[in-house]
Amino acid sequence: VCHRGQFSSKQGEDRSREETQENGRLVADGLAEKGQKPGPQSGQVSNGYPATSPQSPGETGAGIGGPPRTLVVQQTSLEHPRETWSKKIDFLLSVVGYAVDLGNVWRFPYICYQNGGGAFLLPYLLMAVFGGVPLFYMELALGQFHRSGCISIWRQICPIFKGIGFAICIIALYIAFYYNTIMAWALYYLLSSFNATLPWSTCTNAWNTASCTRYSFTDRNVSWNNASISPAEEFYTRQVLQVHLSPGLHQLGPVSWQLALCLLFIFTVVYFSIWKGVKTSGKVVWVTATLPYVVLLVLLVRGATLPGAWRGVVYYLKPDWTKLLTTTIWIDAAAQIFFSLGPGFGVLLAFASYNPFHNNCYKDALVTSSINCLTSFLSGFVIFTVLGYMAEMRNLGVEHVAKDAGPSLLFIIYAEAIANMPAATFFAIIFFLMIIMLGLDSTFAGLEGVITAVLDEFPQVLAKRREWFVLGLICVCYLGALSTLTYGGAFVVKLFEEYATGPAVITVVFLEVIAVSWFYGTSKFCRDVHMMLGFSPSWFWKVCWMAICPCFLLFIIASFLAFPPEVRLFNYLYPTWTTVLGYCIGVSSFICVPSYMLYHLLTTPGTFKQRLLKSITPEAGGAGGPHRDIVVNAV
Repeated sequence: VCHRGQFSSKQGEDRSREETQENGRLVADGLAEKGQKPGPQSGQVSNGYPATSPQSPGETGAGIGGPPRTLVVQQTSLEHPRETWSKKIDFLLSVVGYAVDLGNVWRFPYICYQNGGGAFLLPYLLMAVFGGVPLFYMELALGQFHRSGCISIWRQICPIFKGIGFAICIIALYIAFYYNTIMAWALYYLLSSFNATLPWSTCTNAWNTASCTRYSFTDRNVSWNNASISPAEEFYTRQVLQVHLSPGLHQLGPVSWQLALCLLFIFTVVYFSIWKGVKTSGKVVWVTATLPYVVLLVLLVRGATLPGAWRGVVYYLKPDWTKLLTTTIWIDAAAQIFFSLGPGFGVLLAFASYNPFHNNCYKDALVTSSINCLTSFLSGFVIFTVLGYMAEMRNLGVEHVAKDAGPSLLFIIYAEAIANMPAATFFAIIFFLMIIMLGLDSTFAGLEGVITAVLDEFPQVLAKRREWFVLGLICVCYLGALSTLTYGGAFVVKLFEEYATGPAVITVVFLEVIAVSWFYGTSKFCRDVHMMLGFSPSWFWKVCWMAICPCFLLFIIASFLAFPPEVRLFNYLYPTWTTVLGYCIGVSSFICVPSYMLYHLLTTPGTFKQRLLKSITPEAGGAGGPHRDIVVNAV
């Protein structure tokens, strides 16, 4: 890989060539004249990295005792070249599939109507423009430039912050412990949907109680009161979760074998989708990332034709401008856009690290983040047309129907609405299939972030054993999820959701932004982006990375500390000791950051000042870890 020119070989240079053969080679510019096969085209190296710029006249002038020449040292890694996406669309679908998850379907509509309907869109868009999208763009650019996972990348940014990568991996494991359980519930529903009469549409089953009340448009004689329980709610709580058999977190009960088998199937699908890397997962997301959009459109059309659908849409979008004067709407908007786009989980770093070096990640960030926000908005219509239908059917206000967020909104309210539609079996099948697809590609992404990080950090041990490492990781995730499959497993899911991921990952991302913007340097980061894309980020992005994003994240952290959530599920109010347990789980991941800082300072040789300076200085010669395939220097 070289510039085309002239080069005269000498015996001394042959000796030098032999000495440097293991780590590099000297490539003559005049290979073509000697009849040898030339390398890739001029100005580019084999993995897409730019070669050195053409020499100035002073550099190409006659050397002492010989004609003009250019000495090009090509240092090639002994490892296999880094895997790349088969097609650009594979990367885009993977990022969209990761960002668009179950939270877009249940959390955004609930948060939107709770915070003033259409008025919520203003703070939501502001938080997206000034906080979420800049963080999204920054992570894609970092991963693409350094071509490393969330652990080894810190050697080239600020070594003392390497604990951030370990913290991210632990958080990703906690998410895998509970997130896939929700898909196991959806799979249970999907299998139960293959009946002429959906089991959650009647009160004649073994799990039903005397309080079960079935109602429909065809039977107006049924009265609904505060003691009434719908058959869909009893199916969810008493048959699927069996939560009535557990008094709380202090006594979870045995594992449900039905859910254990459902989760085993989910993890089997996950394993065979990611075991070979992005070459296989990039193909699977063609189904898991696109099918939900088809189903959403089908459900939107069906929901819009239901009686009372307009009531739900009005309630969803009717703006309450007075809400803008409260702090709650701004806190919810910031938290929603952050968790929706998902920076800080190591996924964007991992996915972008498999991109070609000159890929336009700026355009990718704008496109995928826009798709994510629009999907959330679309999901609101899908959910609230059905909630309006439920309100019409019960002869209640929409606010009384839409009182639950989270899985209950999907597995109780939406499931019950489907049961009362014509062709209920068909809509139940496609709906729960959509839930599984939305969860699968997010799981692919989360685990790929961990796999990429660990394989990049320990390439000598794991690079050729990816399949076995992925199998071990899947087994760990399955064993960790067993507590969520017990009779009280829903309580565990809620505990992990509230404490294990939220505050910890926000704090980790805050430190990540500080490390990149202030220690590595915004100007240096912008030069990296210019090297990749051919243009530098504008002043807007620089201001966001240096000031607005840290303030955005501090605002969310402060709101969590100032307004700790009162955790409640069904009729179970979480006792005080569970709050302590939850914070311990959250701290168990974040503790990696100060622990590694202390370890790095203690093991680095030199005086304290020398240690500190070395700890915040990028390491030389390790750019991108072992997978930075080509490094070219021209003399």
